[in-house]
Amino acid sequence: MSDSIQIRPMTAADRSDVAELICLSTNVWYQSHGRPLIFSGGPASTTVFFDVYNALTPGCGLAAVNAEGRLVGSCFYHPRPTHVSLGIMNVHPNYFGAGVARRLLARIIEIAEQQGKPVRLVSSAMNLDSFSLYTRAGFVPRTPYQDMFLNVPPEGLRLSTELDRFVRPAVLDDVEAMVALEREVAGLDRGLDYRHFIANREGFWHMSVLEDGSGKLEGFMASSGSAGCNMVGPGTARTPAQAAALLLGELNVQRGRCPVFLAPVQCSELVRTLYAWGAKNCETHFSQVRGPCQPIQGVHMPTFLPESC
Repeated sequence: MSDSIQIRPMTAADRSDVAELICLSTNVWYQSHGRPLIFSGGPASTTVFFDVYNALTPGCGLAAVNAEGRLVGSCFYHPRPTHVSLGIMNVHPNYFGAGVARRLLARIIEIAEQQGKPVRLVSSAMNLDSFSLYTRAGFVPRTPYQDMFLNVPPEGLRLSTELDRFVRPAVLDDVEAMVALEREVAGLDRGLDYRHFIANREGFWHMSVLEDGSGKLEGFMASSGSAGCNMVGPGTARTPAQAAALLLGELNVQRGRCPVFLAPVQCSELVRTLYAWGAKNCETHFSQVRGPCQPIQGVHMPTFLPESC
């Protein structure tokens, strides 16, 4: 069946079909494994992936089509100065196991190799098919993350940390320091993403920074209020205490909602704090890298939109 599949660039005309595929493919997989719907809002909520990726890096999407020209697979990729990230990948349920994802992944690896960059992604530990797909292609699991969620009451979380007074909303003038911090902590540069979050043209992004007593930037955290991806992250901080203060600030931006966030398993101090706040686990993910990878020197929290690790 894979011999009849063609990989081509995604176009604006694919927007609604891609949204429908993302919704259908993801929901079918989770339901077939006894889990609730991920996208309960239907395809209207999943157009956000097409819109955000095309706003950040237009034209960086791939479509897999069958002999009749119907969309059977899709994937986004996001070139950054330090790496290429692999965004959300989906295959129509009728084509599960037909090699569509392998073909899409091979094309993105080819693009990254042409640019001389590693490829990074965040993958579910539950989905052993995708885990095997990536590790067979040379990806190495680097950091495990606990997917956690927390119901934020309409009045907000009546909690505090000792560093709350150092947290403030991010502005565009912070981006240079944010990039420098993330390069130090994780060896990554995602300045384009952070400018996009702060500009907030879609109307659902928010971003905070944390400074020390002298005004030096020590951490940052974003959040997305999109119906298709209500998450806190990405974020970077030097210490778990700083990450907790930033996370609390962004959780309170999402009042009345139930955002998800990815906490590094090895940051036990942060995880204990999150449990004390009432957070619960819902899944486990791994950051995976194909190519060079700097060890994390602090706290690094990825997200799913845009895919970051």
